[in-house]
Amino acid sequence: MKINAFIIITLCITSCVSNRVFNDLESRYAQVKDNFNRQTKSIENLNAEIKGLREKFATLEQNLEETEDSLNQKQQKIEQLESSLDLLKLNSETRLNERIKENEVLMQKIAERENELSDRIARVDELEGLITSQKEAMRNLKEKLSDALLNFEDKGLTVEARDGKVYVSMENKLLFKSGSWTVGAEGRSAIEELGNVLSDNPDISILIEGHTDNVPYRGKGSLRGNWDLSTKRATAIVNQLLENPYILPQNLTAAGRGEYLPIAPNSTREGRAANRRIEVVLSPQLDEIKQIINTID
Repeated sequence: MKINAFIIITLCITSCVSNRVFNDLESRYAQVKDNFNRQTKSIENLNAEIKGLREKFATLEQNLEETEDSLNQKQQKIEQLESSLDLLKLNSETRLNERIKENEVLMQKIAERENELSDRIARVDELEGLITSQKEAMRNLKEKLSDALLNFEDKGLTVEARDGKVYVSMENKLLFKSGSWTVGAEGRSAIEELGNVLSDNPDISILIEGHTDNVPYRGKGSLRGNWDLSTKRATAIVNQLLENPYILPQNLTAAGRGEYLPIAPNSTREGRAANRRIEVVLSPQLDEIKQIINTID
C-alpha cells in the first residue's frame, strides 16, 4: 500500500522535477525495494527458522515428557525394588536369627551328646577293664584249683576254663557210693581242698550241679528218681562247702540236672560213669558289670 502511494507521488513529481532528481529517486527507490525484498526474504527465513525451532521444540518437549514418564516409571520400579529389598532384608535377618538360634540349640545338643559319649566311653573302658580283670581272676582261680586238686585228677576230677567260667567236674565214684548222696572220705577231702581255694575268692558265684546217667533209680526210701538223687547230691556238696566259714552262703546254688545233660553216650559203661558226676561251675559276680551296662544303655 505504501509502495503504491510512493509510485503515485513519484509520477506526479516526475512531471515537475528534473531528470537528475528523478533518476536519483528512482535509484533510491530501487535500493529501498531491494532492501525491502531482502528484509522480506530475511523475515521469511526467520519465520521458517522459527517454525523449525518450534517444531524441534515441540519434538524436544514431547521427548522430554516421554523421558519424564520413563523416569517416573523407573523411579516407581526402583521404589518397588527398594521395598522388596527391605522386605527381603527383614525376612533374611529374621530367618538368619532363627537359624542362629537353631544352630545354638543344635550345638548345645551336640555338646551334650559329646559329654554323654565321653561318659559312655569311660563306662565302656571301665567295663572292659573290669571284664579283663575278671578274666585274669578266673585264670588265676583255675590255676589255683588245678594245683590244689592235682592229687584227685586221676580219680575222675577235672578242672577246665571255658566261656569265661571255671568248671570243676567230679565223677560220682570219687564222691558217692551207688544210690547214695553221702559224700565219702576221699570226696570230702577233695571238697575241702576246693573250699579252701573258694574261700579266698568271695566274689565268685558257685553253682553245684548234680548229674546222673539214664539208668532209672530203683532204690528205696524218699527218693523219686534220678532227678531227685542229683539234687540231693548237689545239696550235699553245698552243705559241706558251708562248713568252711569263709564261704558266703549267698554265693552258693544247688541244682539237680538228672540225666538230661549227658557229656558221653549212656550206651557204654564208661559213658554212664562219666555222666554220673558233680559239676562245680564257678563264674564271676556280674552285679557290677550289670550296673555299668545299665548306665551305658
